[in-house]
Amino acid sequence: MRAGAQLYTTRELCKTPEGFAETLKRVADIGYTTVQVSGCCPVPADWLKAELDKNGLSCVLTHIPVPELTGDMDALVRYHDRIGCDLIGLGYWGFSEDNGMTLDKWLDTFPAVAHEIRTRGKYFMYHNHHNEFRKVEGVTIMQRLMEAVPAEEMGFTLDTYWVQVGGGDPAQWLEKLAGRIPAIHLKDCGFGQRMEALGEGNINFDRVFEKAEAGGTRYLLVEQDDCHGEDPVECLRRSYGYLKAQGIE
Repeated sequence: MRAGAQLYTTRELCKTPEGFAETLKRVADIGYTTVQVSGCCPVPADWLKAELDKNGLSCVLTHIPVPELTGDMDALVRYHDRIGCDLIGLGYWGFSEDNGMTLDKWLDTFPAVAHEIRTRGKYFMYHNHHNEFRKVEGVTIMQRLMEAVPAEEMGFTLDTYWVQVGGGDPAQWLEKLAGRIPAIHLKDCGFGQRMEALGEGNINFDRVFEKAEAGGTRYLLVEQDDCHGEDPVECLRRSYGYLKAQGIE
């Protein structure tokens, strides 16, 4: 398993191409060799590939806005081909009547998206928050999603923090999702559900690493949505130090 940086952590630093380029350099200087591109300013594929190559980085996963996932699929796949990325992700779905992101709407939309992505040689990845662990008629929404799309057409970027906030056990869910978790999000959860750098909260990462490896995870992507006013790159640095101490780089 390889450590990676989820660039949503550094989104405030990546609002311009210049800031994006500088952030990629800083992330690479820490020792990361893989990244997920999410929450950054739009850039051409050729520009991104050149900056990744310059810093010895590979993009292994993206999060793509819904209009693009449901729009020109050929263009979306061409972009990912150019940057050398096989995993195309959906970062958020609210599962709420209030915002129109209902479970029925998801079920009507994304199985077909996942199928189209797979027929073009890529793999669709769904990223959970805590809402997916709400039960509907005795079954978690997460379970419904698993059953709605076959494993060969959709994987899960399981987020350790949000599983715990949703009342689940991250290691148990990694075991349940074995075979469809090529990349996961590592995020620690401290007292009061405070997001923390890895090793500074209360998640049992020994079990997470064990179940992730057994389930076929290749990329452990560090994410910290809220760095509480600290430099997010420094938070990524501390998390990398924790992973390196566990023998993961």
